[in-house]
Amino acid sequence: MTAVSRLRPAFVETFPATMDQGVLYISISYRTCGHLCGCGCGEEVITPLSPAQWSFTFNGETVSLAPSVGNWALPCRSHYWIREGEIHWSRRYSDTEIAANRERDRRRLDEASAAAAPTPLARLRRRLDRWRR
Repeated sequence: MTAVSRLRPAFVETFPATMDQGVLYISISYRTCGHLCGCGCGEEVITPLSPAQWSFTFNGETVSLAPSVGNWALPCRSHYWIREGEIHWSRRYSDTEIAANRERDRRRLDEASAAAAPTPLARLRRRLDRWRR
């Protein structure tokens, strides 16, 4: 396979068994996007949609995905942005930079999980609200 410069959006319930090169699959139901790596290596890239991970913007024709896609666990270690359906290549990150990014991502997920977890006071308020009904 060869590198691609564009990804066209395909809104789906679930991803196909075999993804097509040049397609960004978007499952709103499962809050996930998926595509074959932009470098052409053929590896599947899955990007979960959440405030602490990725978000997408659809302008009626093209999709942008943020933040960048860093495929550092893949042999190709590709890194790119998807903006209005176009792939914009980023520079290569060093092992130190990759480790720092992974740590930052872990912290973001931990913070998002902690914020989503109800506090004891919030649980008590919910119980009282149900009791009052």
